[in-house]
Amino acid sequence: MPIAIVSGSGGLIGAEAARYFCKQGFDVIGLDNDMRAYFFGPDSTTGPTTARLEAELGSSFQSLAIDIRDEDAVRKVFSDNRSEIELIVHTAAQPSHDWAASEPQIDFTVNANGTLNLLQAARDFTPGATFVFTSTNKVYGDRPNFLPLEQQETRWELPTDHEWYGGIDLTMPIDLCTHSLFGVSKAAADLLVQEYGRYFEMPTVCFRGGCLTGPQHAGAQLHGFLAYLMKCTVSGDPYTVFGYKGKQVRDNIHAHDVVRAFHSFHRSPTAGAVYNLGGGRDSNVSMLEAIALCEEITGRSLNYTLSDQARIGDHMWWISDLDAFKADYPEWELTFGINEVLRDIHDSNAEKWLAEVEAR
Repeated sequence: MPIAIVSGSGGLIGAEAARYFCKQGFDVIGLDNDMRAYFFGPDSTTGPTTARLEAELGSSFQSLAIDIRDEDAVRKVFSDNRSEIELIVHTAAQPSHDWAASEPQIDFTVNANGTLNLLQAARDFTPGATFVFTSTNKVYGDRPNFLPLEQQETRWELPTDHEWYGGIDLTMPIDLCTHSLFGVSKAAADLLVQEYGRYFEMPTVCFRGGCLTGPQHAGAQLHGFLAYLMKCTVSGDPYTVFGYKGKQVRDNIHAHDVVRAFHSFHRSPTAGAVYNLGGGRDSNVSMLEAIALCEEITGRSLNYTLSDQARIGDHMWWISDLDAFKADYPEWELTFGINEVLRDIHDSNAEKWLAEVEAR
């Protein structure tokens, strides 16, 4: 039975990948030591997700409480399973650019050093295995904020005749801009994945994600804005929108569509590939628009405030150009739009969130 290693298997994309690839006939070894609870507090623990995966997937899934910064532990997993490993899906990360500023050394060692440990183990023991890395659009820093954005009633937007109106492609540079420390640690990991692919001729890919989301997202104030926004709308908890008059735009892609992209690449991998991956023009929303949709879906009003203080390195506007990936993998397409994403988040969680409110 082929083996897929999934780092961060208790997180949003990691859990989706574990389920998906088990259904595709893989045995999955998940690496997750619940660092998310340390980053965002006990309400964000990945423990329940890991327990559900173990119950649902049975013997096809094995969870190991391994910190990817532990080189020896990582290497042992690869050494012990070297003949069966065909796929590595690397989703483990410190994912918040706000949190990164509070403990930069942990952020960098998790995101950069942890990635290096996985890459070197793959090179030494399974160099032919596909290595999929969930990078981020934050590698571009705040460069998108220097685009000629126009203010509309509910969003910032590019002119329709701009070359990137349909989405930002890989020609956008990453230098001479402010990234946030999170953006820096992820850029370092991104470059490592590319370099191992090209230098050592390994099948690697960096997917530079926009907002990755879905019903299993443990949204927190510092990360996972759509899930947290919907949670606050349902629960009545206050929500703060940081900067840009609430008109900042994000493209959003459902976790299932992300993992399907992983599978497409795995079926026909190349060395050192890079793609921007998000909702593109088919699934994007501003903060004000997202609030209106959440209120429409729930029938409730969100208790929110607008802060004039934008997050350092945050984007005023981001929409991914998906053309490069679609050209290389024409069988892949989005199956969730922004309305379907938000309804899925609500319908899967509203009852639980209301029960939590009643239990307070």
